[in-house]
Amino acid sequence: MGAMGGGRLRLLRHALLPLFAALLLAGCASMPSSGEVRKVSEGQRADSDSQVRVFGIGPSPGESASDIVNGFLEATTSSESDFVTAKSYLSKQEKDRWKPDTGITVFSGELAPREVGGSGRKEGYTTVTLSATKSAVVDAKHAYEPDHGAFSTSFHLVKEDNQWRIDGLANGLVLSDLDFQRIYHSVNMYYFARLGPDEHPAGGSSNATLVADPVYLRIQNDPLVSTVSALLGGPTDWLSHVVTTATPAGTRLEDKGPDHGVSVDDSQRLQVRLDSAADKLKGQRCTQLAAQLFATVQAQASAQLVSAQVEHADGSTACVLHSNDAVGYGPENLAGATPRPYFIEADSQHRLLELTDDGKGSTPKATAVPGPFGSSKAYLDSVAVRRDQEVAAGVRADGRDLVVGSLVTGQTFGKTVASSNVKDGLSAPSWDGFDDLWVADRDPDSPKLLVLPKGTGAPIEVPVPDLDGRIQSLRVASDGVRIALVVQQGSETRLMLGRIVREGTTQHPQFAVNSLRPLTPAGENMTSVSWAGASRLVVLDTEPGGAQQIEYISSDGSAGSALQGVSEATSVASSENTAAPLLASYNGRVYELPTDANWKQVSPKGSAPIYPG
Repeated sequence: MGAMGGGRLRLLRHALLPLFAALLLAGCASMPSSGEVRKVSEGQRADSDSQVRVFGIGPSPGESASDIVNGFLEATTSSESDFVTAKSYLSKQEKDRWKPDTGITVFSGELAPREVGGSGRKEGYTTVTLSATKSAVVDAKHAYEPDHGAFSTSFHLVKEDNQWRIDGLANGLVLSDLDFQRIYHSVNMYYFARLGPDEHPAGGSSNATLVADPVYLRIQNDPLVSTVSALLGGPTDWLSHVVTTATPAGTRLEDKGPDHGVSVDDSQRLQVRLDSAADKLKGQRCTQLAAQLFATVQAQASAQLVSAQVEHADGSTACVLHSNDAVGYGPENLAGATPRPYFIEADSQHRLLELTDDGKGSTPKATAVPGPFGSSKAYLDSVAVRRDQEVAAGVRADGRDLVVGSLVTGQTFGKTVASSNVKDGLSAPSWDGFDDLWVADRDPDSPKLLVLPKGTGAPIEVPVPDLDGRIQSLRVASDGVRIALVVQQGSETRLMLGRIVREGTTQHPQFAVNSLRPLTPAGENMTSVSWAGASRLVVLDTEPGGAQQIEYISSDGSAGSALQGVSEATSVASSENTAAPLLASYNGRVYELPTDANWKQVSPKGSAPIYPG
């Protein structure tokens, strides 16, 4: 590792194959077997490591204990998935004991090594300790979690055949930020939401919907195998309380043959062969597993999959799910295939406008929506449009009253469905994918999170036992089991992600939001948040020092990307359908950012841009 000096990495000029390329090439790539040995600086890695495969070299005779630890750490950053070279730095007994796949500690900056030898060096043993600043941890389920603070670990070494070898170390890996970003990539696993009474609606059909669960997997020559294996291993601990999997307990790949149980043929048909633990898998449960496999692999592929076939250990077919049926399980069904953008006109009436695009690259135009929300006396402060785009909810007048009305017919609002005792008490509302309406009451004397079942039911106060602070704004994911909260904590506003537990009956539903996890570090202030994909959010935040930015953040808290040249915006909006343009409001105007163009100003003047949800 560059931070400790003594570079030992063998660099082979061989392009890394991302998963989509592996799908198309079906494992036919070959690797060169030689290359020069040279030290690689951190700066060089950032530019070149995406295009090379890196292989470590083993220990040399006469190396010091610190050199051995340094060489071991560098070898763990190589492209070897079995850590053969890294294990050559361990003692004979430790090679079998050390478990690299139990987790990862990610550090920032440089490691500070210190050898604690004392008289033990003369007796053939010593200890090397390392300290650094921790930035994140990744657990055995591949789940990433930001974790800032001091970090220290120790390596005990002994002499074997008069050479230092490590015979005591913690399980797992220790990697720098740069090495982690080079070696690992984020992959969405897909599992089914636990929807409580919404899982079995009165009509008798099933509301089976998939939820993205982001994990970090090591980049390998066989990305299909590692991806499918991770899916079969089940959801991350944080999400597992609100999702289920169709995988029979203990099921793994039938890892025999050159494809190790997973393949995609030239016709883009995915085939997954399971071991004997899945011998009884059939029917709807098999189809649901095929849907999980289809969504997980398709999310990484550049070509459209045709089908997903699940096979038993003996090669017989358990079930086949074709692409036209697989889309019925996709999260895009709840997010909306063609979501339209909306915003509130900046005139004295504050009515709701809908943005339209002629598809010719001209300036988007806005027209008033039908019904009461587009009338001359709407007086809207904030709005949420239901995902079918036929109904909306709005906070009116001085931020005290929540109303629901049609976007298709009708000229007047119905009665108020929820109220706050204070001015500007109600946050902007948000719909989940099952027509439940969420809103926060920001009354300092009685703050609460409310949900209105189906948008018209009596408001239910939702307990948030882990909440420290007051909810300022919220955005519910279409899957109905994840909610993003902007929480006021003293002088800071932080972004939190909570999981929604849905229980009770259709007549008496029960909700709770628990296990809040911070997605942004202390010191940053959030202004606006919106879901921007299956496992990604877009936020408007202000960093310590006052610099504002629009930034994409993963739902596991891992760093995303910031848009350059954007400042002084007041809100930002996006859709879970990633093809939809980004929206932002600034200085009384709404702007649209298509995926392949520059910001476009929208007319007329307005604020509070939104997408359905």
